[in-house]
Amino acid sequence: MKDNMIKNSALAEEGLRKINWVRKNMPILRLMEKDFEENQYFKGVRIALSIHLEAKTAVLALLFAAGGAEISVTGSNPLSTKDDVVAALDKAGLHVYAWHGASKEEYHAHINAAMDIKPQIVIDDGGDLVELLHEERKELVSGVFGACEETTTGVLRNKAREKAGKLSFPVVAVNDAWCKYLFDNRYGTGQSTLDAVMRTTNLVISGKSAVVLGYGWVGKGVAARLKGMGARVTVTEIDPVKALEAVMDGFEVKSMDEVSPYGEIFITATGNTGVITGEHFEKMKDGVILGNAGHFPVEIDLSALNRLAVHREEVRENLFGYMLPDGRWINVLGDGNIVNIACADGHPAEIMDMSFALQALSAKYLLENHQDLENRVRKVPDKIDVRVAELKLQSLGITIDSLRDDQKEYLEGF
Repeated sequence: MKDNMIKNSALAEEGLRKINWVRKNMPILRLMEKDFEENQYFKGVRIALSIHLEAKTAVLALLFAAGGAEISVTGSNPLSTKDDVVAALDKAGLHVYAWHGASKEEYHAHINAAMDIKPQIVIDDGGDLVELLHEERKELVSGVFGACEETTTGVLRNKAREKAGKLSFPVVAVNDAWCKYLFDNRYGTGQSTLDAVMRTTNLVISGKSAVVLGYGWVGKGVAARLKGMGARVTVTEIDPVKALEAVMDGFEVKSMDEVSPYGEIFITATGNTGVITGEHFEKMKDGVILGNAGHFPVEIDLSALNRLAVHREEVRENLFGYMLPDGRWINVLGDGNIVNIACADGHPAEIMDMSFALQALSAKYLLENHQDLENRVRKVPDKIDVRVAELKLQSLGITIDSLRDDQKEYLEGF
């Protein structure tokens, strides 16, 4: 394998400080670490991991290492990679290939280098590692037991590959687990997106007209947080059922054509391309703020905005202003990249504790069952979801009731 590819090894101490802080607030992974160390579930197993490379991800990587795995780590987005965390993982003896702000060519080199470990299990975020294995590193596919996918975007890419009959190993859709979308997508993205908006703009949320594009689990979380901060929230949707749900949750629902002229904050949460386009830019208010909560920077049509604009500048750190010919400014958070990562610290540690517990237990499931699994995208087994919920409640000191035998018999009688 190639030597580690990092920017600055001198940053390791600061990275370790960040890792230690989030680890204190990830009680599920701490409980699992003890179990993994004692039982060495992954002894001799090769794992390639590509998730937003910051302190919380480092805790997951170190958990696999504690369980005996040989692990290579890279980032899923160069803008979210933290060089101090990379340096700390390098010092800890892991194979690590990433740095902040890598070019497309450098990013490609990093994920390629991570593949040189010849992974048996892949931990993916957005589907880039699975894509690379199928397109450029096909010689490695036969040795892969399976992959675990963190995001909606990655699950969609893998399902498309499965539908085309071109998926070469099983993929566990971690994103679709109850303990992922009910908590991570809703509460994690909701809070961290608002954190990104507030810290980047330093403007008030209360009283503003905010528009959330898409009312999936991410959109629900963002809309709820905006409403809680006092914004007047409108939702756009293409799905009649989700649109009706938004209405019943107390939100205005309109088309983008209708809402474009009066929205002051727009947050995209669709996972699709070009949901804010040139025709929308032409109608928007002066000073409008746009942010993308989706994984890839495709939801805001920046090509169209660049064509319309006569000037572009970074008006605040991570806030890019585009001046139109009539003098109006359109401001884009993180220049269209995933906003809670590009402009803030991503999900809170307690939320990622649950999501990464799902990742770790799903990887263990693949390790133990891959020989019996078909090459398709599959849900996280219910028992894993339930186990993560149990561990979370245990960490909170919460006790719940259980069914008595007579209650079980009663329910089974229907």
